[in-house]
Amino acid sequence: MERLENIDFCIRHLLEQNHTLADIPATLAEKQQMLRALMNVWEPQPLSETYLRAQDAELQMQLQDKGVVTLDDIATSAQHSPFLWQGDITRLKVDAIVNAANSQMMGCWHPLHACIDNCIHSAAGLQLRAECAEAMSGAECPPVHEEYTFNDTTYRYAFTTETLITKAYNLPCRYVIHTVGPIISNGVPSKKQEEQLANCYRNCLAIAEANGCRSIAFCCISTGEFHFPNRRAAEIAIEAVKGYAFKDKSFIVVFNVFKDIDNDIYRELLATR
Repeated sequence: MERLENIDFCIRHLLEQNHTLADIPATLAEKQQMLRALMNVWEPQPLSETYLRAQDAELQMQLQDKGVVTLDDIATSAQHSPFLWQGDITRLKVDAIVNAANSQMMGCWHPLHACIDNCIHSAAGLQLRAECAEAMSGAECPPVHEEYTFNDTTYRYAFTTETLITKAYNLPCRYVIHTVGPIISNGVPSKKQEEQLANCYRNCLAIAEANGCRSIAFCCISTGEFHFPNRRAAEIAIEAVKGYAFKDKSFIVVFNVFKDIDNDIYRELLATR
């Protein structure tokens, strides 16, 4: 099946599942945008193997178009872990990447939103939302959580600092570690919220090590949509990582940044700490 026909099949399948009628655009770029938007609003339900093969084929081609970035591409002889890399975290071939998740832990539901949660789920495929949904509705999820019902299934909200590790599916990494950072409504984090952010980093490292990972890439947890001040967030991230008692001393940490402001902050702080 040619690429355009393949992506058209994916779009039609999701439109049918959503009981929606819409015209499919003509160009590849427009089709990719429409597919991503439909993936973003997809409600967890059974997926056919035929759809998954078609979706995976398209997402693997998108990854090939973007290009995979390895640790060898990031590290130089003049550096040592933690490393700093600016770019799209969905290109990184490390053992685990960290996703700044919301309390639902099922990805961003806003079509084509630019948040990292949306980007990671869109690049991984619908299998990622399905696995997250299973985890958040499963019996092993602690019953003390606040609950909500969606499509006759009961899910639980995750508490701040909680982590969930999943497969990565169409991402080049092995795992995705989802963590819920603190939301700073007034722009000024409290001491408790600063400690919560530090615990996000510690918990991600702990779950990564527990699952045999030897490298991890952190996004800028809680900045952006959760409004944690960029510089203070970077200070906490670096302090938490450098103060962590690694079982494997060769464990590699990458601070992944996307915005220039975060790149400048991390570059300055890593040079002086």
